Amino acid sequence: MKTTPLRPLALGLAALAVTALLLGRAQAGDDDYCPPVTDARTLQECASCHIAFPPSMLPAASWKRMMGELEDHFGDDASIDAETTAAITRYLVDHAGDAPGQASKLLRGLRPGAAPLRITELPKWVREHDEVPQSDWTSKDVASKANCVACHIDAEKGYFEDD
Repeated sequence: MKTTPLRPLALGLAALAVTALLLGRAQAGDDDYCPPVTDARTLQECASCHIAFPPSMLPAASWKRMMGELEDHFGDDASIDAETTAAITRYLVDHAGDAPGQASKLLRGLRPGAAPLRITELPKWVREHDEVPQSDWTSKDVASKANCVACHIDAEKGYFEDD
C-alpha cells in the first residue's frame, strides 16, 4: 500500500496545531490563569473542604491573616496543628500574588497593604463577575461565589476563563 505524502504532513500539522493551542493556553499569562496549588500539604488540608485556591489570588498579608484565624474560617473551625499551619502559611506567602516574581492581575485595584480574606471581594473579581445575576449565585448548582468550579470547569488546574 502506497502512502501519499499529504497524510503525514496533515497529521504533523494537526499535532502542531493541538500543541500550539495547549502551550498557548498554559503560557498565556492572561487574566484567566493562576498557577494552581502544587504543595501536597496545602492540597490535602485546603482541598478537603473546597477548591485549593491558587496562592496568587491573594496578597501575602491575606494568607497570613487567614492562616492565623483558622479557628473561625468563614464560620467553620479549620484548625490544624502548628507545624502544618506554618508549612502551609509559608507556601501560600511564598506564592502569593504580591510575592517576588509574581504579578497577579487579580490584585489590580487593591490598595497597598490591604489584606482581604475573600477573593470574591477583590475589585477585579467584582468587575469580572458583575454581569452574573444574583439568582445564579444562589442556585442549587452554584450555592456560593466561592464555588469557582461550578462555572469554571478547569479552576482546579488554574484556568478561570468563562466556560
